[in-house]
Amino acid sequence: MVLKGASMVELGNLAGARAAEWIGKPPHEELQRKVRPLLPPDDPFYEPPPGFQHAQPGTVLRSRDVELAFVGLIPQPVTATQLLYRTTDMNGNPEATVTTVILPSEVAPGQTFPLLSYQCAIDAISPRCFPSYAMRRRAKALGSITQLELLLITAALAEGWAVSVPDHEGPHGLWGVPYEPGYRILDGIRAALSSERIALPPSAPIGLWGYSGGGLATAWAAEACGDYAPELDIVGAVLGSPVGDLGNTFRRLNGGLFAGLPGLVVAALSHAYPGLDRVIKEHTNEDGRALLNRLETMTTAGAVIHMAGKDMGDYLDEPLENVLSTPEVSHVFEDIKLGKAVPVPPVLIVQAVHDYLIDVDDIDLLADAYSAGGADVTYHRDAFNEHMFLHPLSAPMALRWLTDRFERRPLSAHLIRTQWPTMFNPMTYAGMLRLGRIAAKVITGRKVRRRPL
Repeated sequence: MVLKGASMVELGNLAGARAAEWIGKPPHEELQRKVRPLLPPDDPFYEPPPGFQHAQPGTVLRSRDVELAFVGLIPQPVTATQLLYRTTDMNGNPEATVTTVILPSEVAPGQTFPLLSYQCAIDAISPRCFPSYAMRRRAKALGSITQLELLLITAALAEGWAVSVPDHEGPHGLWGVPYEPGYRILDGIRAALSSERIALPPSAPIGLWGYSGGGLATAWAAEACGDYAPELDIVGAVLGSPVGDLGNTFRRLNGGLFAGLPGLVVAALSHAYPGLDRVIKEHTNEDGRALLNRLETMTTAGAVIHMAGKDMGDYLDEPLENVLSTPEVSHVFEDIKLGKAVPVPPVLIVQAVHDYLIDVDDIDLLADAYSAGGADVTYHRDAFNEHMFLHPLSAPMALRWLTDRFERRPLSAHLIRTQWPTMFNPMTYAGMLRLGRIAAKVITGRKVRRRPL
């Protein structure tokens, strides 16, 4: 599926729209301190105004200044603005979601600096895990991976980059649904660039970065940007362990320690695919349906703990493989697989060989498909690492690679394979020392000043 961007508002379709005060100058809410944030379903800020569907993707509908805090408790001295903007779901229907845009410190007026869209590993349906909620001060989001990723987001700010952190799962937290995470990322970039409140330089080069579930979302954006948002100057995308094939990942993780992750995906996909929902209702027993409903309220860590060792087949009235082989489920597994298009910007793929969550063979196939299609692919295939630690250990490499793309340096190599482990590279430890200093400041609530890697 490919959708096209166009002008900001379809004026001819606004005849029936009322109270469309967001046209031209969207309303803005100043910072409100000492206020506990509401969950997105209860927060009027997330409700799109009448007529929003007539706006073009990326249109800002309203904005507000917010306080960010590490794990909701330690306030961060940063400037953060949230934008509600018009975007598109996987079926081409209008939708609204939120991105949180954070500006680097010590930026001079008129200075040009890059914009990075950082995709968190939301990996949950619960709105407690949405970045726009989980990163805010006084947010109750224990078990959300997003809260920990604020450390890496701050490392990007220390490079002197602005950072857009979109709710790439949309207003309903549809983890694993294809296409639309890319649309939401790209429309979040459009919104950030067009917002007068943020005033980003219009010529800012754009980068994408995400890991695991965030890497999957980033890959959808890299695949979609050439057709959906060709006007954006996206110079590079870092795809950290980007899942590749969720169907294979389901089979790999079901019944194991991390069975909660595929359980969350099934619960989410049932809302996007009516055929899958029918199969679930037909073959899942009462306990299984109650489990899926409960998963929708859990944070990522909570779901993993609750479902550790559980086998989805135990909740079915026939063997699991028979259900997975039905046309409805087979269609979903094929539809959610990456590789539908070739990324236009250069990509850096980072993947651990000994990854207990994501099969390296799936990422090998994805890297080969991108390269065969003509994409510039640098593939760091780490032979001495695993899933969790590779993200922070590869962060210095990702930051350096993005810096090179922002400065428009030519790719020095077109690498389909490299197995030199990050932990054996001396530059990794220099970068980790810097990240450690940044983490110490985040944890103590001190200001992180601009200091490029």
